[in-house]
Amino acid sequence: MDISVFFKPSNRDTISEGYVYQTNQLGKTIKKFDDPENFPSLDGCLIAIIGVKEGRGSKYNESCDNGPDVIRKHLYKLWGLGNLFQIVDLGNIEPGHTIEDTYYALSSTIEYLVKLNILPVIIGGGQDLTFANYKGYQNLEQLVNLVSIDNNFNLGFIDDDLDAQTYLSKIILYQPNYLFNYSNVGYQTYFVDPAAVELMQKLFFDSYRLGLVRANMEQTEPIVRNADIVSFDISSVRKGDAPGNFYAGPNGFSGEEFCQIARYAGLSDKVSSVGFYEYNPEFDNRESTAHLISQAIWCFLEGVSQRKKDIPSSLDNNFLKYRVFLSDSKHEIVFYKSNKSDRWWMEVPYPNNKSKYERHHLVPCSYADYQTACNEGMPDRWWQTYQKLI
Repeated sequence: MDISVFFKPSNRDTISEGYVYQTNQLGKTIKKFDDPENFPSLDGCLIAIIGVKEGRGSKYNESCDNGPDVIRKHLYKLWGLGNLFQIVDLGNIEPGHTIEDTYYALSSTIEYLVKLNILPVIIGGGQDLTFANYKGYQNLEQLVNLVSIDNNFNLGFIDDDLDAQTYLSKIILYQPNYLFNYSNVGYQTYFVDPAAVELMQKLFFDSYRLGLVRANMEQTEPIVRNADIVSFDISSVRKGDAPGNFYAGPNGFSGEEFCQIARYAGLSDKVSSVGFYEYNPEFDNRESTAHLISQAIWCFLEGVSQRKKDIPSSLDNNFLKYRVFLSDSKHEIVFYKSNKSDRWWMEVPYPNNKSKYERHHLVPCSYADYQTACNEGMPDRWWQTYQKLI
């Protein structure tokens, strides 16, 4: 497939404003599509940045289509990653004749890149683009996990059209369905219908309130580590740190916490695509939100550079194996601890005739989950996954 037909060059004048990048700045090390005659080669690339200038699916925040190049302006000025791996910036997917055309261009690009083991980083546009990101996995013949960093679930109603407020229900109902698990990190209760929380529980999906997450940010790491797709909505950050969004509110993650979650996503060997959505320059005071998103992307890239390739295996000597028997439930839980990173996983049994679940029976967890099991408690992560596997 020739994905170059989907892209237009980013505007180098808007991005650089005459600035001359130094040797170790990203603006110097990233291969860029800023010349209409020369689409960059993907050879040797590990990361591909994709701008999407599509805001029609983001009600009241449509100007998020202007976000990609503003984010690039600040991203390119950041230092420190050196030549750890090759990053390519493919430019921008322009709005299609219909919004479905844009979705097709993005999902086709995602599928192509993931098959090449190139990790797409999507910037700009509304969070409805998460649906297109998800569709990019349709032909990869594997179940996937989606984690959304957001202040609400974006379920909407069954009869609603697909947009940034309803994309999750469209993913859940999409056929063929290849969503194994959905996790929301940072929802704010007053934005969420209690019936939606009950639905999450019935589907054995995970949802974590903002206050609980902020009280122990380290517990976010195993949640994000279990994702294939991570979707960041900038409205999950409080307005004081990220005003560049129509829905920005007084509560949410701090800028530091947002970057910390992005780094966790980068560290995960499983995460294969990530998107940063809903940034609207129209509301952004002195482009402070663009600064934050660029720093979050940098943290994600820095996390990727430190991946350990430590997915557990019973034959791998780099893991310590612990067996905990729960007398009350008569379940034995097998835990793995990595000698490389000190991260934990737990093994969840699945039927032998359901090989499609093979990628999901090793569940990222924390030391706290191991302690829970040692105290005769059933870790919530284990039980929810077990219910989906049986």
